[in-house]
Amino acid sequence: MAHRLRRKTHSAHEHKCPHCIEPEKWCKNLSGLTQHINSVHLELFQGCTSSSVKATSLSPDVQNPQLSSSPILAFNDNDDDSLLPLLEQPDPDFDSLDAPGHTEYHPILTGLPCDANGVYLPPEAPAPVRTDAAADDWSPYTNRLEFELAEFLFKRTQMPQSNITTLMDLWAADVIRFGGRPPFADHVDLYRTIDATEHGDVPWCCFKVRYTGPRPADTVPLWMDETYEVWYRDPRKVAIKMMADPTLTGHFDTIAYRQWTVGGERRFGDLMSANWAWNQSDLIAADIPTSDGAMFTPIILGSDKTTVSVATGQNDYYPLYMSLGNLHNTVRRAHRDSVLPIAFLAIPKAERRYSDTTIFRRFCRQLFQTSLTAILQPLKPGMYHPEVIRCPDGHYRRVVWGIGPYIADYPEQVLVANIVQGWCAACLKYPDRLDTPEPGARRSRVHTEALLQTFERSTLWKDYGVVADVTPFTAHFPRANINELVSGDLLHQVIKGTFKDHLVTWIGEYLTLTHGEARGKEYLDEIDRRLAATPPFPGLRHFKQGRDFKQWTGDDSKALMKFCYLARRSVISESTLARMELARLLFHEHRVIFKDSGVRPDGFSLPRQHSLDHYPQHIRNFGAPNGLCTSITEAKHIKAVKEPWQRSNREDSDEERLTHLQHAPPVPELPEEDPPDEPEELDGVVEGPRVSGFVVLAQKPSLESLAIHVGIPRLPMLAARFISERAQSPDDPPVLDADLPPPDCVDRVHVFHSAVATFYVPSDPSGVGGMHREHIRATLSWRKGPPRYDCVFIGKDPTARGFRSLHVARVKLFIALRVNQCFSPSGETEDVSCAVVEWVSPVGDDPDPDSGLWLVEPDLDADSARVLGIVDIETLLRSAHLIPAYGDDPIPPYLKSTDSLDAFRAYYVNKYADHHAHEIAF
Repeated sequence: MAHRLRRKTHSAHEHKCPHCIEPEKWCKNLSGLTQHINSVHLELFQGCTSSSVKATSLSPDVQNPQLSSSPILAFNDNDDDSLLPLLEQPDPDFDSLDAPGHTEYHPILTGLPCDANGVYLPPEAPAPVRTDAAADDWSPYTNRLEFELAEFLFKRTQMPQSNITTLMDLWAADVIRFGGRPPFADHVDLYRTIDATEHGDVPWCCFKVRYTGPRPADTVPLWMDETYEVWYRDPRKVAIKMMADPTLTGHFDTIAYRQWTVGGERRFGDLMSANWAWNQSDLIAADIPTSDGAMFTPIILGSDKTTVSVATGQNDYYPLYMSLGNLHNTVRRAHRDSVLPIAFLAIPKAERRYSDTTIFRRFCRQLFQTSLTAILQPLKPGMYHPEVIRCPDGHYRRVVWGIGPYIADYPEQVLVANIVQGWCAACLKYPDRLDTPEPGARRSRVHTEALLQTFERSTLWKDYGVVADVTPFTAHFPRANINELVSGDLLHQVIKGTFKDHLVTWIGEYLTLTHGEARGKEYLDEIDRRLAATPPFPGLRHFKQGRDFKQWTGDDSKALMKFCYLARRSVISESTLARMELARLLFHEHRVIFKDSGVRPDGFSLPRQHSLDHYPQHIRNFGAPNGLCTSITEAKHIKAVKEPWQRSNREDSDEERLTHLQHAPPVPELPEEDPPDEPEELDGVVEGPRVSGFVVLAQKPSLESLAIHVGIPRLPMLAARFISERAQSPDDPPVLDADLPPPDCVDRVHVFHSAVATFYVPSDPSGVGGMHREHIRATLSWRKGPPRYDCVFIGKDPTARGFRSLHVARVKLFIALRVNQCFSPSGETEDVSCAVVEWVSPVGDDPDPDSGLWLVEPDLDADSARVLGIVDIETLLRSAHLIPAYGDDPIPPYLKSTDSLDAFRAYYVNKYADHHAHEIAF
């Protein structure tokens, strides 16, 4: 008789989250419910939301991370260096950057709530109800099952059309015997239902463009006969839909404002806090008599070509993205629906013999500028007369639109600003003199128009870098100057440009020129080996072969890295701007070695490096650069281009692909189901409000057996000392070994392989509340391989600053001890979460003068064994990244990154691991 397979019984979602009201959240089991609450409802542990934190003064545990002793942790299964000392000093205003002292709001464009007819409401009037629909009204879906199935098939799994139809057929085969029918007839029925959703996406439209200029008498190039399609969405409707999103409540500004720190320094954060928004509000108030009480809404634009595949045909796309300047930077950087594609621009192609001709390049520029002009036309009436728009908080306001900053890399800046390649989009410096110290005259709309009326096209091109045969799209809209609106770009100008493409490349060329090709390759191989041997760190990509290295601690790059991390702050004060300028000057001092050595014999007249000169002005105009970076638009390529292309059959027309893109957003985002088993998927962005800190456990041997298993024989004694010292006051004498409690002071011990640190870090990848999550590992086998024991920062001295306020240690074990009531300070049985750590101590009282990094070494006992201790989990701050002090000798080629933390006598504390580390380990 055949063996009958024992089948698993389906487990339904039976446990409702008591904190999720709209929409509801159901979990399959209590464990899933616990993980959901720990992951989503952070405010339950610290009732401090982002809005309340913003309104309070600086508190040590939230605002100044290096002073915190209770982060969010959750267990889970004038010489050359004359400027350097000044640069390495702590920012005198850093402690108060998050605590504005005084705020001044624009006196005329005040963003007053009004009714749907534009009549201003009395103060404190409640927002009107958004809808009178019944709670069980799922129209156009029959019920919630249809709604969730549509969300699952199209948004989560992105199931192909044919598979959807097959699934409905199988569904029908099962339920038809009971007189039932599947939720949808086929994929066509599903798509039509999604399209009928009342709050669906703005539809795509198309206009076509053809070349209408002079043609050659003989052979006419094919591109002149082509018809070019530009697909777009009404930007006004997209802006209205985006503005009405209730999930953005608390994350948008209705008024331009200016803030000063407690010390009286101006601070720049979100776009509406900077000078440009204030100046635009002044211009609107002067130009539009009916603008009193209105709200200025800048339209942020960004464009960037992308390729979805190089294997088949023409797969280049040219999306144009839009966001609203009222939204906070954290919202745009969290990749929510605050940055949306509003157009796919045409990409003209020509045969090689025509692709570099003047007439073809002129047509490409004209096509770009006229397309933007046409696409943005629906916004133009609202730039002259306020129109009533609903805002995220539910109130109506009278909105005045305006063209805002433009996000673009340098080639795109050249195109959008109508300048000649090699010139600066912001100033009039000659392309071969961009590295001179004197500032260049700033470009402006008035100056450019005067040049156009005065000089010939050839003079404009050669002496001013102005393309005279094309009019920029901003000329057709009020209060818009494209040369002013081109914002700084951290990704391509600083990180990929100046650092990776320039500096890292130059270092390789320098080694070859200085030591010869053979010896230079040996040095580069040694660099590769050292980079490959660097220990892992959450969020830091590891290159096993050492290629594409991103870290370099020489003086020439140290100042540039300092500039980059200062520029990435979410709030920047005038003191920070001064330090950025100091870092830029120091970088210019040290880069001379590349000129003297022959790597850059012609100097450094490079547009991307020159752009650093304009960062103070960009920041004063538009706020922190991390809210206007091409990394934001490039990240949107995945949802806007690549996923719709992958769902298509690769042969679909642009219209069909855009239909795929249009289908997805109408299905609202449902809460995530139970967190996945693999914990590393939880690293990174944490959605929800900003909170201070809490500790929660997620997931049993005796101490004696555990000590043998993990190779820490002294574990029972360490646990006894830890329990004893917890019960002591700071003035009590040290506990002697003879006075330690017996082993039975611990009733039970749980072992964990990782801990989850969640902390506030708005300048790194984070949710709208600025929260970020990372895993700290302590496991005997990581991914079925060698052990992994991560390093951590531990709070030490709350009166000190930077690294002096911290310990660094390496975690060997995460445990939870159940302390017997006889040995608990409370007199009751107590569960204590703690970590077994190897201690390391700083070498000297100051950072290493060559690298600017702190040097540490492991603490050793009389037997030269590393000193161990146990610390409370609440003292851990987050992961720390240690880089071995490799010395002058080559490292063995067999040395792996998993061995590095055991193989060297000293290590550098890498403050460049991420922005948060840079702010706490100085």
